[in-house]
Order: sequence, then C-alpha cells, then structure tokens
Amino acid sequence: MSRASTAAETSVPAAGVPAAPPMPEDVQALLRRLRLPHVRRHAPQVVATAKAQRWEPVEVLRALLAEEVAGRERSALATRRSAAGFPTGKTFAAWQAEASSVPAPTQQALRTLEWVRRRENLVVCGPSGTGKTFLLEALGQQAVEEGLRVAWFTLEDLGVLLRRHRADDTVTKAIARVLRADLVVVDDIGLLPVAADAAEGLYRLVDAAYERRSVAISSNLHPAAFDELMPKTLATATVDRLLHHAHLCQTTGKSVRLSQALAGDGVVPLGGPR
Repeated sequence: MSRASTAAETSVPAAGVPAAPPMPEDVQALLRRLRLPHVRRHAPQVVATAKAQRWEPVEVLRALLAEEVAGRERSALATRRSAAGFPTGKTFAAWQAEASSVPAPTQQALRTLEWVRRRENLVVCGPSGTGKTFLLEALGQQAVEEGLRVAWFTLEDLGVLLRRHRADDTVTKAIARVLRADLVVVDDIGLLPVAADAAEGLYRLVDAAYERRSVAISSNLHPAAFDELMPKTLATATVDRLLHHAHLCQTTGKSVRLSQALAGDGVVPLGGPR
C-alpha cells in the first residue's frame, strides 16, 4: 500500500505531521466550482502529510482523488439506502442462515443477486414469523450496497400511490418512476384485506415490471391463492406475470418471534441491566 493510499483512508494526522493549515481561499473556491467536496475536506491534511513525508506530486493527486471517490461512494450508498425506504435496517449481519427453512444453497444463490441482474422475480411465502421480511430486507440491503436501486412497498403503499395519481391521470408515470429501481419489494401480502386500489396497484406494478425489472414479494399465502385476496381475473393476470420468471421459496416452521417470546428472549428482564 502506498503512502498516498494510507493517507486517503484516514484524516487523523500521522505521528510527526504538523497540524494542517487551511487551504487558500482561491483553491477552496476552485474546488467548490468543480464540485469536489471530499477533496476540499481532506486536502489540508493530505497536503500537510505530503509535505512532512516528502511525497511525490502524483501521490498527493492519488490520495486526493481516492478521498473524492470514497466520499462519493459513501454519499451514493446513503442516498440509495434512504430512497429504498427499508422498514427496519436489518442486514445479513444479523441473519441466522441455519435457522431459516430456506435451503442453504438457495440462500447462497439469492445472495449473489444474479436473479436481479437477470430481471427475475422472487416470491417468499409461508407462515408469519418465519423470516420472509427479514430475508427480503437483507437482500435489498445487499443490493443497495452493490450499487443497485431498491424500492420497498406494502400493498397499502401501492393503494395510496394509485389514489394519489389517479386524480390527474398520472398513474402510468408514477409506476414508471417506481421502476427506475432495479428491485421492487412488496412486503406482507395477505395479512390484511386487499382494497381495490391496492389490488390494481399490484397488478399495474407487476405488469409494468414484467421482463424489465425484478419484483420480490413476501406473502402468507401461496400466489395460487391470491384470488382469495383480490378479484379472480386480476389475481390470475398478476400471478401469471409474476411467476413466469420467478424463484419461489416457501418458508415453514414456527414463528421465530413467538418462540423468542415464549423463551423470554424477546425483552430484557425487568430489573435487569439497562
């Protein structure tokens, strides 16, 4: 690793490096005009370090550019994560693969995200508490970290979207904006009665995404039973498009949440450590 690379990883002054003086105003003005905020932030320390350690000019340039790239990547990641609208922030860091009823090879294949890049769909269905939402959110978080765009919805969200844009006849444009994401997740289908607007919103989303974007859904019901939630004709058309290029994972077992609650693991004991 070069000295420039080392400096690019930290803004803490190295031993023996004098405190960094501020950059001249004209240089700061140029960096603002060029929209290089991360270079502007780190330039004083990099320049001070370079002077103390007698870097070659190219090392200074390399360190400053590395800071700008790293800063932009951090900002882009934060923007994608915020835009996704994840419900809890769960990632694979907290995922217990061995506790899931989804076969380990299937989990590993899903985590490659190749199915997203092939514009294939994912349906995870099974009883409440068996890790469906956790799996989809962890996959979505990984997709965001790999530079993909994700949008997270519930059926109720789709119904609200439809009602908001129906008044001025912009539903098609609204769905098109949603599909700027590489992966669209619709969570917890089947928990609540499906309103007509939500059912139509799901159909419109799946139809518009067909062979163009990946849609992932979680549901207490197998898609074959969606006609219990929405009009049969609409359910048939939705499921036909959804499952044509889809991976179907069925979870089984008891609710993890209920098991933890019964074992007393869902809360910190009263009077215990704070």
